[in-house]
Amino acid sequence: MISSAIIPQPLARLPWRLIFLIAGISGIGIITLYSAAGGSAQPWATKQAIVILFFLAIAITMSWSSEATIKKVAFPLYGAVLVMLVVVEAVGFVGKGAQRWIDLGIIRLQPSEFMKLGIVLVLARFYELLPAGDIRKWRAIWPAAALIGVPVGLIILQPDLGTALMISFIGVTVMFIAGVPMRVFLIPGAALAVAIPVVYQLLHGYQRKRIDIFLDPESDPLGAGYHITQSKIAIGSGGIFGKGYLNGSQSHLDYLPKVIPTSSTRPWSRNGA
Repeated sequence: MISSAIIPQPLARLPWRLIFLIAGISGIGIITLYSAAGGSAQPWATKQAIVILFFLAIAITMSWSSEATIKKVAFPLYGAVLVMLVVVEAVGFVGKGAQRWIDLGIIRLQPSEFMKLGIVLVLARFYELLPAGDIRKWRAIWPAAALIGVPVGLIILQPDLGTALMISFIGVTVMFIAGVPMRVFLIPGAALAVAIPVVYQLLHGYQRKRIDIFLDPESDPLGAGYHITQSKIAIGSGGIFGKGYLNGSQSHLDYLPKVIPTSSTRPWSRNGA
C-alpha cells in the first residue's frame, strides 16, 4: 500500500507491489512473444497485451470490492459461467478440433477459464453457509460434488480434459481446506488408481496419445512428439544463456508447429502443409 497525500486513496490502497510484479512477469512474456514472431507484434504480442490489460482491469475492480460484495456474486458468477459453458456447447466457436470458445468478434472467450475462479468462490461460499457441525456429514459432500461435476462434465464434452481435471483439482482442494474428512478423498482416489487401465481405454484417441508421448516422446518425433522434440532442440542449441533476443532458431526458421485440422493422422501441420 502506498501512503501519500498526493495520490488519491483508492489508488494508494491498491497492492502496487503485486501489480508491479505481475506487470514485470507479463512484460517478459510479451517481449518473448515479440521475439518469437521475429520482431513483430503480430500475431501474438499484441493479443497477449490486450488480454493482460483486460484481466488487470478485472483484478483492480475486484480489489475495490468488499468481502460482502464478493460473497453476494459467488453464486451468480458461477451460474453465469455455467450458462456460458452451455452456450459453448450449443453455438461455440470450433477450432483446433475442439469447441471451447464464444466468439465475440474482437475476442474469443473461453468460459472454462472463468470457471477456475467461479468454482473457488462458489465452494467457499457454500461451506461458509454450511453449519460447522455438518462439515463431516453427507450434506457437505454431495452439493459440492455436484457444483464441481456439472461444469467438469460440460468441459469434458468440448473436449478439454486438461481444464476439466484442473477444475476438479481446484474444487477438491477447496473441499479439503474446508475440512471435509480425508476418507472422502482417499476412497475415490484409490478406486480411480485401480481403474486407471479402464479409464485409459475410455479416453479419446488424442488424449491417450498425449499420455503415450509424455512417457515416450521419441516414439513419434514427427507427429505427436514434434512439440517436445523441438523444445529439446531449442533448449539444447541455446544452452544455458540461449541464442539471444530475436535470435531463436526454432521460431525464426519456422520449425514451430501450427495446429490445423487435417485429414492426416498427424495432430499438426506446419504452414498448412
